[in-house]
Parts: sequence; structure tokens; C-alpha cells
Amino acid sequence: MRSPSTIRVVSILVGIVAVALVALLATRGTSTPIASQIVGQAAPNFSGTTLDGSTYELSRHRGEWVVVNFFATWCTECRLEDPQIQQFVTDHAGDPVSVVSLAYSDDAESIRTYFAESGATWPVIPSDTGRVALDYGVTKVPESYIVAPSGLVVQGFFGGVTAAELDAVIAANGGMSVADAGMSR
Repeated sequence: MRSPSTIRVVSILVGIVAVALVALLATRGTSTPIASQIVGQAAPNFSGTTLDGSTYELSRHRGEWVVVNFFATWCTECRLEDPQIQQFVTDHAGDPVSVVSLAYSDDAESIRTYFAESGATWPVIPSDTGRVALDYGVTKVPESYIVAPSGLVVQGFFGGVTAAELDAVIAANGGMSVADAGMSR
């Protein structure tokens, strides 16, 4: 049987952990813009086979906004971000915008299972060899980059990005209807 002082210490520690977890989740809300060297530069092109077996190539999406999202299934913040990305995709069905996610240090089977269960409707490339992450300067996940229709990277984000943040970046860089949006940066 444990002594009352041991039970008290354990109870206090559990309480501290619970408060810290609540504080972490409460302050999570938005991501942090990245002061990345790639912002203002041409987006590095990449291609890969998506979960559905089709080929995705970034250069084929010139003329539309593209959110390039790096994620991992083991990343809690990535899992929290996914509903926001799905909301963005749903809100912009028919607009000149798309999302592509690239796995970062993850295995293909975990990715397939996760996205089958989550119902994601955007292209997911499960097998980045690390080259694309290096080209974009990715240091941790989630990390996202917004590519303008001109092909320039106009913004990057560390941490889980929200649909509202993606909308704000697009609006600040010419919006959906501007063919050469993002050219002025």
C-alpha cells in the first residue's frame, strides 16, 4: 500500500501535467509564419506517385494556388491540422487552388491507413525520399508553403495551419481571381 505522501505527490504531478496539456492545446490555435529563404523564390518542382496511384507534378499546377504541406502520421499537430486542410479544400472546390501533402519520415502503410480513415480528398505523396523536404528547407512537421499561380513561394508556416490562415495569405497576395497573383513579392 502506498503512503499518503506518495499518493499526494503523484496526484500533484498528474494535475501539473493535465494543466500543461490544456495550456498547450489552448495556445495552439495558429501557426507561425516562416522567415524562410525559399519565400519569394520559385517553388522547387517535384513529382511523385500519390496514394491513388496517379502522378502529381507541381509544375502542372502553374496558374493556380498550391499549398505544399509536409506531414507525418506520428505527428499530433499534423493530425489536428488535417481537418483544417480538408475544410480549405472543401471551401475552394472549383477555385484555382489545390493542396498536396508530402510524407516526412513516415512509412507508406501508416500513411495509407491514416488517410483512408480520415477521408482526406487531396493528393498525398507517401514516399518523399527527403529530397523535396530538403529543397523546401523543411526542419519539422507540420510545415506548409503557399505557392502562387506565378510559381513563387509567397509564404511558409511552421506548425498546424488553419483554413483561415491559408485564405488570408491568398487574399493578401492578389486573391483567387488574379492570374498573376503573387508576382509582386
